[in-house]
Amino acid sequence: MLKNKLQQLTSISTEELFGKIEEPDLKLIDVRSIEAYNGWKLKNEIRGGHIKCARSVPFKWLNYIDWIEIVRAKGIMPSHSLVVYGYDKGETEKVANQFIKAGYKDVRVYYNFIDEWNHNKNLPMERLERYNKLVSANWLNELIKTGNTPEYNNKKYVIFHAYYQNRDAYEEGHIPEAIDLDTNLLESSETWNRRSSKELKIALEQLGITYDTTVILYGRFSYLDNNDPFPGSSAGHLGAFRCAFIMMYAGVKDVRILNGGLQSWIDAGFKTTTREYKKHPVKDFGVSIPSFPKIVVDIEEAKEILKTSDKNLVSVRSWREFIGEVSGYNYIEKKGRIPGAVFGNCGSDAYHMENYRNLDHTTRDYHEIEKMWAEVGITSDKHNSFYCGTGWRGSEAFFNAWLMGWSRISVFDGGWFEWSNEGNPYETGIPKNK
Repeated sequence: MLKNKLQQLTSISTEELFGKIEEPDLKLIDVRSIEAYNGWKLKNEIRGGHIKCARSVPFKWLNYIDWIEIVRAKGIMPSHSLVVYGYDKGETEKVANQFIKAGYKDVRVYYNFIDEWNHNKNLPMERLERYNKLVSANWLNELIKTGNTPEYNNKKYVIFHAYYQNRDAYEEGHIPEAIDLDTNLLESSETWNRRSSKELKIALEQLGITYDTTVILYGRFSYLDNNDPFPGSSAGHLGAFRCAFIMMYAGVKDVRILNGGLQSWIDAGFKTTTREYKKHPVKDFGVSIPSFPKIVVDIEEAKEILKTSDKNLVSVRSWREFIGEVSGYNYIEKKGRIPGAVFGNCGSDAYHMENYRNLDHTTRDYHEIEKMWAEVGITSDKHNSFYCGTGWRGSEAFFNAWLMGWSRISVFDGGWFEWSNEGNPYETGIPKNK
């Protein structure tokens, strides 16, 4: 049956596709990896990125039992006309046939992405501005094995397995060469704000980091245990984003995230190790800390942002936190939101970022994040300062905006924890403008 359907697939020419890509009823499906979609040149192509208007539906996702729900969540409906393309003809056809099986009537395939579309600079393509700051497991494996890999022009790097108070997450198994990094080294265990410049200098030097070291961070995803006195210990990959943000603030020039965290390494078939890798301290970080102070906002600046029309204080929290049903944390008593804050829509709770990630924990198609933000007035022409409860989710949202090339961005470091503890006004319930 499948063989017969494969024979019935209809292809589309480059000329015809060019004439249709901006039609609202057409959905162009890119089945390559999210890395290729973002901009990595994995087949030595001339241009990195994807065909303009394409949506990312990687071939890998066919393994998910809820594949059709993922597709529908992206707004790809049976009423749409689909054109499917990728690097590999077989993968392209398998995804196309999966759509047909799911009831999609108008499905075609495009076979000339590399030979025609990519080679012709007059045909429109798009890519994530800082795509090379999200690295794949294959990229990292090549770096570990050879010390050299595409878009890496350095002689020193350090890989960190991030976690919060849960060293078991590292000891259970980690990527070869990875050093363990407790987030408490970089942020206060009492306020969860970034540590002082002096403390950060000591910590980074002990970790073996100078301002010109390439740093690659990742964490382990695990399911939340609400009975755990420290539920954040389950959010290791979220902690990696937090550490990345603080390192950027301090002055590390080349900070990268393993896209998808430890799960991506495992999915790629690479082995973990329980061998412990020692830190190699350095004598001096090399530049003054903080080198990039403008990416952090403290409470008085947050109050000023709320008074300014071309600035947003963005609450990267769950809806239940935003309307005051829950505080989100077992150590935060008050429930509610900062008056005037814009809802940034993280996901289900304080330790998850479903609305910023794919099911395999990789960072979501950046067009989808941009669209989600635009619907509530979060746009690149404004200064957007992201916050959550204590800075973790705000840091991941910040990193997404930074990947897109947005320049007017920051994190309100104190977040709801500091705001609510200092007796500032707050609101509960559904905002009147909703």
